[in-house]
Amino acid sequence: MNNDKKYLSQKELNRIPWLIHGFGLAGFKLEDLKADSRLASFQSVEMNQEHSTRVLLIEQPPESKISADGLITARPELFLIVKTADCLPVFLVDTKHRVVAALHGGWRGTGGRIAEAAFELMRKSFSTRPEGTLAALGPAIEARCYEVGQEVYDFFLRQGFPADGIFLSGDKPGHFYLNLRAANRWLLTRIIGLPAENIYSLELCTFCKPQLLSHRRQPADQTRLINFIGIRNIKY
Repeated sequence: MNNDKKYLSQKELNRIPWLIHGFGLAGFKLEDLKADSRLASFQSVEMNQEHSTRVLLIEQPPESKISADGLITARPELFLIVKTADCLPVFLVDTKHRVVAALHGGWRGTGGRIAEAAFELMRKSFSTRPEGTLAALGPAIEARCYEVGQEVYDFFLRQGFPADGIFLSGDKPGHFYLNLRAANRWLLTRIIGLPAENIYSLELCTFCKPQLLSHRRQPADQTRLINFIGIRNIKY
């Protein structure tokens, strides 16, 4: 954890010299990021997140927030921002072509295969390959705390997801526990083809950890965790 900036980072991604990223803790704001003099040249790209599977390639900083749930860029000094409070933030990193993606992995986006849509856009735009791509999964609500209804279960199965390993039976008929992390791992490995060793995960539950934010724990609180990823403008 970075104590000064109040965000978590994945140690394996920290070894990439041109990459900067973080999964925010409660109280971390965009202003904290902008206050770091080393990052003064970065611009933030924010989304109006709609629980969709819309992924956009960002080549120039937009003038305002854009409606999407996934962003991709190869442009240095842009922070791609995804906000969460139980949903799963997913980062993709093409280590060969210096391309990054930030995805909002709620149940609708995950079930709609937003990770697959993002990777396909990266492949078409930059010739991204699964073996050269890393994925980082941030804090999110864990299955034991995430009860969903029959409609969510049916939606995932219609999209081709297996029930085994992704859903557990709930305490009442038509109720299930959804593992967002496992669903995204399945997409990344079985559909996209990332090697399992290329996927890193911060196994922290937003519902259980008071230093994180949870919509289910505090439904009246509209504050969200700030997660960011960007490319440093350096050569190596």
